[in-house]
Amino acid sequence: MFSYYSYRPARLRRWHPGAGFALAGPQARERLDWRDHVLLADDAIGLDEPAFLARRGGSVRHIAGLLAATAARPAQLGCFGLHEWAMVYRQDAEQLRHARWPLRLGTAGTDAVLESHRIRCTHHDAFRFFTAPARPLNLLQPTRADQVALEQPGCLHATMDLYKWAYKLSPAVPSELTLECFELARRTRVLDMRASPYDLTELGYSPVTIETADGKAEYVAAQRELADLGQGLRQRLLDVCRNLLSAPAPSPSPNHP
Repeated sequence: MFSYYSYRPARLRRWHPGAGFALAGPQARERLDWRDHVLLADDAIGLDEPAFLARRGGSVRHIAGLLAATAARPAQLGCFGLHEWAMVYRQDAEQLRHARWPLRLGTAGTDAVLESHRIRCTHHDAFRFFTAPARPLNLLQPTRADQVALEQPGCLHATMDLYKWAYKLSPAVPSELTLECFELARRTRVLDMRASPYDLTELGYSPVTIETADGKAEYVAAQRELADLGQGLRQRLLDVCRNLLSAPAPSPSPNHP
């Protein structure tokens, strides 16, 4: 997770109560040296929401728009994780993104599975890693510009990215919520890799054999559960954004330097 996403472990370990909360006591005063924190009128330390919005308001509005649009759509289930298969389509073993791990069905078998399905990936950050021969096989050609128009809650990558949006909104997001998003992202990534064409049994991950009827059913059931959990976290992140964008300015302390 720490190579897939840019948030460092030390940042994840730093606890924040989130916007709308303040901390009192001598230990809290060290936060005055942290960006976007201010001494409030009650001598407590809290998030300087106007300063945070002045610096990050564009990002908050973009994230809110993306979360709201995604939450409003029905989950599309049944993609079967074929985006990972499209990332290795018509590649030799030495060309694979994860060349250390063999393909369960070999190169020809992997290509045949992809060619026998309709590919309908909606997520730009997955689609951009498709091999050139795989791109025309996708029903859509998602770009960064149309992410808000295409993102949907059934997508594993959209669920994983809840963690990214949580840490990009830090320190306005309570750390408990960020950690829940991290844990869901990790769980989702496990399904992503188990359903991939790679053989990861050496790592303790049994495959979800999406090339079979039983494997498809297993994948869809897990995908639905993750999507449902993601929708709950998505709404909580959206609430953080909306509260930030509508909150009155806090009262600073007259003694604040």
